[in-house]
Amino acid sequence: MAVRIGARNTTGWKATVSVAMSNYIESGSIIAIATSLSLWQAQFHIGDLQVGLLASLSANAFGAAAGAIIGGPLCDRYGRKFIYTYDLLLYMLGILLAVFAGSYGMLLVGFILTGIAVGAGVPASWTYIAEQAPADKRAAHVGTAQLAWSVGPMVGFALAIAAAPLGLLGSRLIFAHLFVVAAIVWWLRRGLPESTIWKDERAATGTANFFHGVTQLFSRRRNLTAMLFLFGVYALWNTVAGQAGIFQPRVYSATGVTSVPEQYGLQILVWACTVAATYFGFMRFADRMSRPVLYAIGAALAIVAWAVLIYAPATLGTLLFFAIAWGISSGIGAQAFYGLWTSELFATRYRASAQGVLFLAARVMVGLLSIWFPLLLSDIGLRALGGLILGLLALSFLVGTIWAPDTRGKRLEEIEAERYGTITSTTGTVRTVEEHEEREQSLRDRPERAPR
Repeated sequence: MAVRIGARNTTGWKATVSVAMSNYIESGSIIAIATSLSLWQAQFHIGDLQVGLLASLSANAFGAAAGAIIGGPLCDRYGRKFIYTYDLLLYMLGILLAVFAGSYGMLLVGFILTGIAVGAGVPASWTYIAEQAPADKRAAHVGTAQLAWSVGPMVGFALAIAAAPLGLLGSRLIFAHLFVVAAIVWWLRRGLPESTIWKDERAATGTANFFHGVTQLFSRRRNLTAMLFLFGVYALWNTVAGQAGIFQPRVYSATGVTSVPEQYGLQILVWACTVAATYFGFMRFADRMSRPVLYAIGAALAIVAWAVLIYAPATLGTLLFFAIAWGISSGIGAQAFYGLWTSELFATRYRASAQGVLFLAARVMVGLLSIWFPLLLSDIGLRALGGLILGLLALSFLVGTIWAPDTRGKRLEEIEAERYGTITSTTGTVRTVEEHEEREQSLRDRPERAPR
């Protein structure tokens, strides 16, 4: 039987799920931090600025940014599997420091290490999943990463409610559960094969220096255009989502909801809706329907959700509407599409580096605002911050809706050929688009041999 150029063996859903767990670990870390900040603040007698530093240097912002810019190029040079061999070991070290933290400095170092580890792992997971997924189910597979990311906060807030009577000990136990999950995932990943499409690319081009992919990213106009587009889609939205992820209990307090169990209950509802929308919305329809339309629905719903929370009276109905609308919008919105489009719009030789650069930019923006967000929320209030929040969400809506790429149903090799004019085959040969199409046609026209 003839072998199609660009065909590859997929590792199936088991590999997808084990790799997607990087996202559970990342979001779980953010929620573990979010639900423990006030307890650490009381334990170590620190102010709002020190709290902001804990948030901004963690997995939610600068820590993850540093990990991404290191992990992306490493992933392109040494392979996707290389990251999975080491990132969770660093993560577990950071988590242990948080579990046994006896000082502010020890806690800060633990948060930084966990941030670097997840920053390296999350872009690698999106890249690996997209490269191994079938073209007609790529959104469904990439959506698994978003699904895992959404389950993390839902479980995290539920654990926070259950552990609340234990005070700071309960928070330490929540961090400890992340250590156990990371250890299990690290063990499961040891048997994963390397990405086939990356191996083909490496066979054709050889080994590049560490920053080769990053350098190439900024040397071609189509890469710069794609990065600007994805920055508009993800970094602007994530600047808002990043504050919500780690400071949302404080936002609820600003609206009058001061009960911690009620705050956490609202967040469980948010993330339950995100899980449902990811599975029944993005994973089911992003491979079938117009992606700009699906993206626009999610992005518009995010704007409405925050406008209601900021400006409407803080009633139970208002809070429930926000939780449901923001949760659904997050399931079919910017982060899920970012993971998909970033894997599609860049060539294999620097796909992970692109993820690293963009993740760096997004988390730097989150980190800069995170330093001052608690102070601003206390000093000027949520309504005064409303213009910034809604402006960022509106820009993300416009960018993603207007300039969404037409990539649905296409193989990564096909997209790369359309965008760059060359394609790497499974034999490690780089061909022009015309040569690749001629080769594909000759294989289709060749009569299949009867099985012996």
